[in-house]
Amino acid sequence: MRAHCSDAEWQARVDLAACYRLVELYGMADMMANHISARVPGEDNAFLINPYGMMYEEITASSLIKVDVDGTILSKPDFGDLDYGINKAGYVIHSAVHAHRHEVDCVIHTHSWASMAVSSLECGLLPITQTAMRFLKIGYHDYQGVVLGTEEQASLLEDLGDGEALILRNHGALTVGRTVGEAFNWMHRLELACRSQLAAMATGAPLQAVPRPVLEATWNNYQPGTRRPYGVMEWPALLRKLDRIDPGYRD
Repeated sequence: MRAHCSDAEWQARVDLAACYRLVELYGMADMMANHISARVPGEDNAFLINPYGMMYEEITASSLIKVDVDGTILSKPDFGDLDYGINKAGYVIHSAVHAHRHEVDCVIHTHSWASMAVSSLECGLLPITQTAMRFLKIGYHDYQGVVLGTEEQASLLEDLGDGEALILRNHGALTVGRTVGEAFNWMHRLELACRSQLAAMATGAPLQAVPRPVLEATWNNYQPGTRRPYGVMEWPALLRKLDRIDPGYRD
């Protein structure tokens, strides 16, 4: 596919393929289910997504499928007899965000054991750790069944609002970012917040609450304008990590 796309699109493909490998590496993948998508630079209505049927650790820059927000496949590699396409449920969720949040370039959706567990708790995500306080005002989207129709897109977008993270009740988690690195940072931290909460709850001991003013102040420290954009520092380091242990994502 390298010869069939711009330099900017190729870089987006490399970053997105890396994100798939990293989600697998950090224990957030669900075999071939779920999706990570990235907007194609210079093409506001086009984004890249995984072929339905490949495992996360198999994804490469060339294997990604380019689609528009209406679901039309714009380009894909020759998969031979397998002829992979895209998963409709994944397309419905990701296309909604890309079509309406134009500042968002990457969307990550996971079914990790920790996010699914927290999404099933009535209390949701509790701000009991510093990492979880970053998600003090996280959105929640009630479960409406497998997302196969576009009628759920409006409520999903309303629940996400202008935020970066969303708990999909009885389902999993979703994060967005202006870059692939930023979206991955949000998801990695959300996963840590979920795991730490479940570990604390599993002890059966009382949970230590934090005063509301401290929660608000801590949350504010994580907001844009207070600190540098997420992903700026760690994304190059994460790519170096992959280059050492799993460089095939660049193919």
